[in-house]
Amino acid sequence: MLAYAQWTRDLDRADRALAGGRLPDAAAGYDAAIARFDRVPAARQMFAPEYDRAIANRLWALYRLKRYEEAIELAERAPAGARPHFWSGCALFDKALVEEKPDARLGWLTRAEDEFHKAIEAAPDDWDTKHNYELTSRLAAELRKTPKTPPRQLMQLLRPPSPAGKPARSVG
Repeated sequence: MLAYAQWTRDLDRADRALAGGRLPDAAAGYDAAIARFDRVPAARQMFAPEYDRAIANRLWALYRLKRYEEAIELAERAPAGARPHFWSGCALFDKALVEEKPDARLGWLTRAEDEFHKAIEAAPDDWDTKHNYELTSRLAAELRKTPKTPPRQLMQLLRPPSPAGKPARSVG
């Protein structure tokens, strides 16, 4: 028990930082925990749930810190238990929302759509992933029809046309 507690101390520190909202500290702590697991491959197998949790929380922290490139890179080598396709899809989607070039924007969205599809295959009962996949698929399809849409107007493509050409009424 003492050896296990010693082994997972970086993970525990990172979890406390995450719970306290200190995302940069949490990300650094998860980096340290992941590096420790990576130095001893047998530990990754023995403590697979902890390793998956460290990677998943690191992906979440990177995403929240808007460090999308790092999140995508980590997701490429992450174990399936860390939901890498979900986090990669989220990062790719957000990159698409700010991309100015229409072709690049559609490329990011297409990649996000592929990642969300893989995430659904890995976890078919995850409604967050299903929602993100549907949203991304619909947005990509609409963007293929009107590729010159400016980034600020992308989400308006998802609104159905109103009957009789009347503008939609704002609610809220």
